[in-house]
Amino acid sequence: QVQVVESGGGLVQAGGSLRLSCAASGTIFSIEIMGWYRQAPGEQRELVAVSMRDGRTSYADSVKDRFTISRDNAKNTVYLQMNSLKPEDTAVYSCKADSVKSSSWSKPSRREYWGQGTQVTVSS
Repeated sequence: QVQVVESGGGLVQAGGSLRLSCAASGTIFSIEIMGWYRQAPGEQRELVAVSMRDGRTSYADSVKDRFTISRDNAKNTVYLQMNSLKPEDTAVYSCKADSVKSSSWSKPSRREYWGQGTQVTVSS
């Protein structure tokens, strides 16, 4: 089993910064993809940023040049540094772990592992 736990959300004024952390634990040999998603009230969940195990990253256009995703493969942890926050960044931010291998010889799991989410509120 794999557990995913986020931390670091909170209330911040527009223009401020926050750093989110997401740690995956359990029977893990490697995680191919770790990503951050967000969902604002009344909106659909959207991809914010994703990090591949080989270092490749991808961002939503709305957060490019403001947010930075990074990860520590040894700790199965991914971070999201959020700068120049705007009120429209207010949402519940959730972390997802994809293509998790439980051992060196196992195939990546097709199951997605989600955290419980952490609230980010940006006041104007």
